[in-house]
Amino acid sequence: MTTPAIRVRGLRKSYGKLEVLRGVDFEVARGSIFALLGSNGAGKTTVVRILSTLLKADAGEAEVNGFAVASQGAEVRESISLTGQFAAVDEILTGRENLVLVAKLRHLKNPGGIADRLLERFALTDAGARKVSTYSGGMRRRLDIAMSLIGDPQVIFLDEPTTGLDPQARNDVWRAVEELAEQGATVLLTTQYLDEAEHLADRIAILHEGRVLVNGTLAELKQLLPPAKVEYVEKQPTLEDVFFSLVGAGNKGDGQ
Repeated sequence: MTTPAIRVRGLRKSYGKLEVLRGVDFEVARGSIFALLGSNGAGKTTVVRILSTLLKADAGEAEVNGFAVASQGAEVRESISLTGQFAAVDEILTGRENLVLVAKLRHLKNPGGIADRLLERFALTDAGARKVSTYSGGMRRRLDIAMSLIGDPQVIFLDEPTTGLDPQARNDVWRAVEELAEQGATVLLTTQYLDEAEHLADRIAILHEGRVLVNGTLAELKQLLPPAKVEYVEKQPTLEDVFFSLVGAGNKGDGQ
């Protein structure tokens, strides 16, 4: 299919007098990783909640996997998975039991086999028989992502998946996200970490105060600023330079 996996046009959402989204537009190509980058309060989670049918938009249109979010919610939900900012795993159960439980709830055949394949895929086989309460933060997040993949969703929403993780755990999650795209899934990733967007995303949209300021590849965004020259050595602008030139230096410190 050549149509975008996600299409958003004029998305608006307010809470009373507070405008959270003020006309958001973007498209996400199938099989790609798309990063929605912004500071706290920019509206990233609101976008994800609308696209995953957890929240209704006030205005605008959105499609996920060819289905209209507003009128085909059941079809959208069958096509997606959503991983929130905090791991939704049962600490009393083992890692394998968490996966088996979700597979059974989805009425899938051979839940044990599904669980074993996902444990291997996310390097959790050795920890599969341990209670999740003994897992590190990175292991819990990997298990959380594995659980969200049961049923082979075509579109995956990851809402700030590395919040609160140490550098090693973040790298583990990054590898898992890259593997998802390599296997054909479409990933929409929200993040406030500039290096995360720079490392993972095929395209990056910078969301600020409810609007998408720019949307492009990393190379395209870097071209928005002229290179700095120091002793005849060309220095290309970083994504951080692009981000703060667009949203203002006053936001520096949020998430960095």
